[in-house]
Amino acid sequence: MNEYLSALYIRLKTVAVFRNILSDGVINALLSLLDSCINNNDKISAADNYGNFVHELYNNTDNLSEYIFGAVSDDENVFVKKKSHGEAVSEEMTDCVKAELSVFNELASLTSVVIKEAMGYDGFLPSWRTTEIDFETEYFSRCDNISKYGYGIYAKYHMFRVKDGAVAPVKNPDTISLSDLSGYHDERQTIINNTKALLSGKPAANILLSGDAGTGKSSTVKAVVNELKGEGLRIVEVRKEQLVDIPSVIEELNSNPLKFILFIDDLSFSQADDNFNALKAILEGSVTAKSNNVVIYATSNRRHIVRESFADRDGGDDIHRNDTVQELMSLSERFGLCITFVKPDKKCYLEIAKNIASSYGIDAENEKFSLDAERFALKKGGRSARVARQFVDSLRAM
Repeated sequence: MNEYLSALYIRLKTVAVFRNILSDGVINALLSLLDSCINNNDKISAADNYGNFVHELYNNTDNLSEYIFGAVSDDENVFVKKKSHGEAVSEEMTDCVKAELSVFNELASLTSVVIKEAMGYDGFLPSWRTTEIDFETEYFSRCDNISKYGYGIYAKYHMFRVKDGAVAPVKNPDTISLSDLSGYHDERQTIINNTKALLSGKPAANILLSGDAGTGKSSTVKAVVNELKGEGLRIVEVRKEQLVDIPSVIEELNSNPLKFILFIDDLSFSQADDNFNALKAILEGSVTAKSNNVVIYATSNRRHIVRESFADRDGGDDIHRNDTVQELMSLSERFGLCITFVKPDKKCYLEIAKNIASSYGIDAENEKFSLDAERFALKKGGRSARVARQFVDSLRAM
């Protein structure tokens, strides 16, 4: 048995394309365990390595095969980059990838029984599950559909934010779905259609979602991403003060096989805001910002985004008053689509509240529910989709 593990260990040490995986916490712990099994002069060290490996694995899953295949699938290596860019891959590199996939396939099938036998230990040791997976077939299938799966962190996560000028994953994203949202069907369908155009490689517009607070603008964008992430859609949230980072972010995403929404939430500017001109340049499509796989979706509670004072309308210190007004209004016009989410009337508000209540099994088809929902909206200062959800949440809490 030790000869078998020794041969497997040596093959793992020769891995080249997938070499980054060897430093993965779980796989590195498994390598240490194999090493101690091969050189089993110290059973205490082997037992310690065994416990450490299972600890690392259990922190993620109890299925070794699925974990290792996930690590292989998400690995950002030279082979998958060439495939994603449509570059030719040599026969030598392809053979290397196939051989290494075979090694990891073998590693993924290791059972606790095999390790225990190699250790020569007959006491209790925790075990793990394995699953039969054809690594080569599955991996090459993913490479052939790289525009849906992606690679690296973009294969593992679907929501991101800009942090310190770089794209970082959101490890606990908002899970809201389109089925959780009520009302505004036409507005949401327009956004879905535009996003599907992006995914299919057709021209897609930048979108400004404007309107009253609490009408579900931000929730709609996140729900669309959750709905279409399996088709290769990802989202990167950008705060207003990070707008200057957008050109470099787009440059990074430009060569990625996936499609991206750059999401700017609650957008507004003062007239003197330097970020105003930065966003204008991006929307116009400067040399560094133009990309076929990235669109910008922004939400704002203001239709024209820029706060305009009466002094601005009167021209202020600007000799050409009309130029000043046009400059303030021009930013929203640079979005290809402007979709307005207006505050719901009483009928629409109650419909939203009833739909949300029904999804939780709450009886909403009675006069008391409608009266209570209206009273709740009055206390909150007006009707909105957010207020409807808060009302239902209050009923659930009771």
